[in-house]
Amino acid sequence: MNIELFGIFFSAFLVNNIVLTRFLALFSFFGSPTDIKTSAQMGILSIIVVFFSSALSWAINKFILFPMGLDFMATAFFVLIVVLLIQINVFYLKKILPDIYKTLEAHFHLITTNCVILAVAILATDYNFNLLQTITYSLGVSGGYFFVIIIFVHIREKLVMAPIPKWFQGYPIAFITAALMSLAFMGFIGMF
Repeated sequence: MNIELFGIFFSAFLVNNIVLTRFLALFSFFGSPTDIKTSAQMGILSIIVVFFSSALSWAINKFILFPMGLDFMATAFFVLIVVLLIQINVFYLKKILPDIYKTLEAHFHLITTNCVILAVAILATDYNFNLLQTITYSLGVSGGYFFVIIIFVHIREKLVMAPIPKWFQGYPIAFITAALMSLAFMGFIGMF
């Protein structure tokens, strides 16, 4: 069982990275903050939201929607869960950690519209994972998202100093960088 969980985690984290192989969350990926500290805080908040939303979505799907024959309503319920959890996180950040709240305030829309959060709940349901597998998958996906965002911010910092022609600056070089990162991560395919 442990090796299976490791395979789920490693596959979600690196091999089938949700940003670089499924091209989900590109809005938050390209719109992520340009400094490491804010990107890390946003990534940690995303990990927390993905973790809790996937576990709660699994429980609601398993014990309410599926037994009642309402599994066709899963996506609507998953969206409600994601929005609710993000609002709860925002509320607690504002009350408990106001400095972090002020830093992330301009980036909450990136977390709210981050389709990785919804994708994990839907994919875990489609893969028919149990609760432990769902939690492992959610940590792998959100950890991989965090990892890719941090790498991308580091690369963007280096690109600022690079002699890039004017017409390649901004989004063109960002898309080229993301494509090269995707090719690099595809080298891990076949491991799991």
